[in-house]
Amino acid sequence: MWDDAFPSFLIGLREGLEAGLIVSILVATLVRSGQKGRLPQVWTGVLAAIALALSFGAVLTFTAANLSGTAQEAFGGTLSLIAVAFVTAMVFWMRRSARNLSSEIREKVTAALSTGAGVLVLTSFLAVGREGLETSLFLWTTARSAGEATGPAIGAGTGLVLAAGLCWGLYRRVLKINLTRFFTYTGMVLIVIAAGVLSYGLRDLQEGGVLPGGTSYAFDLSGSLDAGSWYATLVQGVLNLTVTMTWLQVVAYVLYLASVMTLFVRGMRVSAPKPAPAETAETAETAEAPAAEPVAEAPTVAEPAPAAAPAAEEPRRARPRWLVPTALVAVPAVLAGVVIAVSDGKPAAAATVTVSDAKDQCGRGFTTPRPGQQTFQMHNTGGKTSEVYLVNPATNAVYGEIEGLAPGTTRPLTATIGTGDLAWRCVPTGGDAVTSAAVHVSGGSQVAAVLPVSEDDLKGPLDQYKAYVNTGLATLLTETQKLQADLHGGDLDAARADWLTAHLQYSSLGAAYGTFADFDQKINGRADGLPDGVADKDFAGFHRLEYGLWHNQDATELAPVADQLVTDVDGLGKAFPTQDFDPTDLPLRTHEILENTLQFELTADTDEGSGTNLATAQANLAGTRELLTVLQPLIQQRSPQLLGTVNSDVQRVADLLAGAHHADGGWTPVEQLDPATRARLNGATGQLLEDLAPVPDLLEIRKSA
Repeated sequence: MWDDAFPSFLIGLREGLEAGLIVSILVATLVRSGQKGRLPQVWTGVLAAIALALSFGAVLTFTAANLSGTAQEAFGGTLSLIAVAFVTAMVFWMRRSARNLSSEIREKVTAALSTGAGVLVLTSFLAVGREGLETSLFLWTTARSAGEATGPAIGAGTGLVLAAGLCWGLYRRVLKINLTRFFTYTGMVLIVIAAGVLSYGLRDLQEGGVLPGGTSYAFDLSGSLDAGSWYATLVQGVLNLTVTMTWLQVVAYVLYLASVMTLFVRGMRVSAPKPAPAETAETAETAEAPAAEPVAEAPTVAEPAPAAAPAAEEPRRARPRWLVPTALVAVPAVLAGVVIAVSDGKPAAAATVTVSDAKDQCGRGFTTPRPGQQTFQMHNTGGKTSEVYLVNPATNAVYGEIEGLAPGTTRPLTATIGTGDLAWRCVPTGGDAVTSAAVHVSGGSQVAAVLPVSEDDLKGPLDQYKAYVNTGLATLLTETQKLQADLHGGDLDAARADWLTAHLQYSSLGAAYGTFADFDQKINGRADGLPDGVADKDFAGFHRLEYGLWHNQDATELAPVADQLVTDVDGLGKAFPTQDFDPTDLPLRTHEILENTLQFELTADTDEGSGTNLATAQANLAGTRELLTVLQPLIQQRSPQLLGTVNSDVQRVADLLAGAHHADGGWTPVEQLDPATRARLNGATGQLLEDLAPVPDLLEIRKSA
């Protein structure tokens, strides 16, 4: 959150200070001219400018929310480019105008004093309104790039509060700041931030289909850098640089930063003109220390008011004093409301849709929606907990879903609506699926959907994996029998080597753990939770042998444990073909195997002395690869880019594990890994788990009518 807050903090501080200085100069000029009675006109203009800025932000937010996914990307990208243009112009203008800002505003105020109240209100409104619009636009683009509003809002609020405090201090002569230097250095930082916003905006336009090159990557560091790490998050939040960027992003970033920063720095070298000897003390102070400008304008200094000022106080005709202030503050808010109303405001105000197992009730209340993001309130009027899907009835493609909707409850379902036929599919627990009448949506874009998976689709992969497990169990029996013979022969060295071979074979069958039932506890159970720990009579299987082999227990003591292990492995091999294997276990286990690896193996929690947890992790990874192989056609059809990312992640973890395997066949224990290597391994495994997380949902079995 704090990394996302910094750009907003800087823009809030800088723009707030600019606006605050303008207001300070306006107030000081009126006070020195003896026109305190006209201060409400200044504050009216300021409030109107604030209302305009807030209304502008609301229009941006509601307009974007009412667009389709690709249109949102294009809209956000365009506004990001506009924000960059505004910020670039702002930093150059402020660097050039900081010295003369006070005199320019005094001239405008003096001219306004000789006219009616409206001109003074307009002067303050225009002076502050420009800063407000720039601030709203830049903060909106910053929040969009951050993906959340909390951090940017905190940063902007902190910057504005600090700016208000600085302006008060300057006005009251409590402190002095060299504003020329302040705006110069903050301008340099803003140029760097604007380069990142430009890069992010171009990426939005590529994802929105406006610009080409969305898949032409200049670099992809996701395989070697953890995008969720604190340093990557910090760089992305502050500079908008990501671990993966296209060539267009990189070229635009470099060209903008090089050219704009060069021009800005060159302008800094131009010396300001020295004040003439005849200038007043006030003018000299302004030239040498711009920060003192509000101090020089402090209300304690008394000067005669301009002669024309008293005449300006005579209104040409009587009017209510509240009329102009109310109009100027209310008009921007009303205009914002009109824009929001025209665009239907929020994206989710569709009527409540009924969920029921009755064909004439499922989808009742559903009318043809407009394209774009919509939220439907799904209300279960039936007597059973149900699932509900928004589908294309011809292809069964799924655009949105809710699971576990209890009777009598209502939950929102948000989906992006594109061109095509849509219907609701209600699936009560233990009942048949019911599909509502379809409606046709036109005028929208093509929207990505999840292709449904049936039990028949998973039958082929399931048969392949069951054959893999059956073969693996046969191999496991041979290997455990060899371990048994080693112990009966008293050869502990051979037993240690054969124990590792057999244990890794079992560990590579991870997807089948859920179907091994009680056999898994007998074959590979841990001592955790047993009353006597490693000394408990029920501690058996591979880990019991591991403890004994690496704690110098006698072969005669371990031989009965090996006998029981062989019996259990043989029993599992005979029982497995007759056991039920839930097809949904396949996609689910792609994630769960390595989840256990991260929890137990990479923490050394299951190490009973052999120090081979990393070898077990490698075997778990092999089991995951086998799963991905049999599921590859289904994943490829639904998300080819996901499959490429996962394969890259798997190879990265495999390479890190291979580094712990010694030439003599030994393995580095987890606790002996250097901190950097262990952190990389944990990070790579965590990233792989994150990328595997969508697979179960992607391949979830969904009922069709």
